[in-house]
Amino acid sequence: MNTTFKKEDNDYVMYFDGRLDTAASSKALKEAEVLYDCEGHDIILDCTDLSYISSSGLRIFLNILKNAKLKGSRVYLRGVNDDIQEVFLMTGFNSLFEFK
Repeated sequence: MNTTFKKEDNDYVMYFDGRLDTAASSKALKEAEVLYDCEGHDIILDCTDLSYISSSGLRIFLNILKNAKLKGSRVYLRGVNDDIQEVFLMTGFNSLFEFK
């Protein structure tokens, strides 16, 4: 699992590449901390190259969302493939996030 952070226009974008499973979640959580200082910026979680997400990965996304809402920011998911979309549907997370 690799993550890359970029600032695009006025948005914070985190790119996820690989499998966001339990083994990768602690590293991904640490790397996502940059998103916690998001006041004044919306967040885009780019899942174009994300091949798998576990419950640990979903918790990371949820933590990012909760923090962003407290700061008045919005979180968008982008590039979600069918398999990841199915996980979001099965867990009800599709109703929590906005998709681009």
